Amino acid sequence: RLNADNARFLLLAVLIVLYMLCGAAVFSAIELPTEREAKERWEERLENFTRRHNLSRAELRHFLRAYEEASVAGIRVDDIRPRWDFTGAFYFVGTVVSTIGFGMTTPATVGGKIFLIFYGLIGCAGTILFFNLFLERLITVIAYVMKSCHERQLRRKGVLPHNSRRGSGTSEVDSLAGWKPSVYYVMLILCVASLIISCCASAMYTPIEGWSYFDSLYFCFVAFSTIGFGDLVSSQNIRYESQGLYRFGNFVFILMGVCCIYSLFNVISIVIKQSINWILKKLACKCCRRCQRRLFRSRRNVVMPGNVRSRRNISIETDVVNESDTDGRRLSGEMISMKDFLASNKVSLAIMQKQLSETANGYPRQMSSNSKQNGFSGGVGALAIMNNRLAETSVDR
Repeated sequence: RLNADNARFLLLAVLIVLYMLCGAAVFSAIELPTEREAKERWEERLENFTRRHNLSRAELRHFLRAYEEASVAGIRVDDIRPRWDFTGAFYFVGTVVSTIGFGMTTPATVGGKIFLIFYGLIGCAGTILFFNLFLERLITVIAYVMKSCHERQLRRKGVLPHNSRRGSGTSEVDSLAGWKPSVYYVMLILCVASLIISCCASAMYTPIEGWSYFDSLYFCFVAFSTIGFGDLVSSQNIRYESQGLYRFGNFVFILMGVCCIYSLFNVISIVIKQSINWILKKLACKCCRRCQRRLFRSRRNVVMPGNVRSRRNISIETDVVNESDTDGRRLSGEMISMKDFLASNKVSLAIMQKQLSETANGYPRQMSSNSKQNGFSGGVGALAIMNNRLAETSVDR
């Protein structure tokens, strides 16, 4: 079990690294040219501005750095609402405990940073617990609905009686015993629910925030998945139409979206785990087949007991559970021990004892005409058994 877990962990780590490398290559190919063009345009604009107003480039850069510091503190060119009033602070703690962390508001004082460490430690843990409990209840509701649909299908097919009450009929118990909803159906339902919530939230953000519908969908995924880049942040203007209703709707959509996406991530992780187990099983089967072929080649001329299992029944699980020390020695190509030889040749020993007894009593075994014609002589003990076996083989041929 430990080896399987380690193999699963290593394979998952390798796949994640490869996934990150592929993602880095794609984003670099898409975004790097745009970044270079923007930098060239900015350098050209900066040069024209310093030349037009007769300013030194060093003074202008010093002024821009001061503006960057003010921007970090929440100061913008356009008028926006205060970041640290009660409403803004409540929005900030919501991004903290939900692990979204947009980054548009950050504590600037030492006391605020220290308080954030302890506040986030307890708040994030409690929110993750809430998400897990929400996932359990959501899965329970989905399983109940899917089970009801499954019961209706069985009644339509005639497997269950139409007038039977829930849990009263034995046929219903037998038909639904051990039934569980497929993880793929649950994943599909969560995908649809997340998509519906994102589309509805985007329809609200587009006219109120002035974003495009695609930017609104992008914000929904970044916020609901708790990635929280902070390039687009909702509810940051001073005034909105129906401001109280909009902020309440924003809170509800973010809460529902985070819960659904978190649940979806957990279900997708189960599917990924099943895929990793399937990959490991395929790799193990190939490795076992290769090892079996090598061992078969190395054991062609080795005396082996007669009760060795067939190659097609060997797997990693059965090898770990059922193989003994002597089995391991046999699989390594070594000679068998005397104990194994005696245990696997009980019938031969019985025949040998019978022949010795008949010879000692004066009743030697009669040789068949076929054996005489083929030139195999009689004998006593193991030589006689071998000669008789060779005679039978020659007759069959």
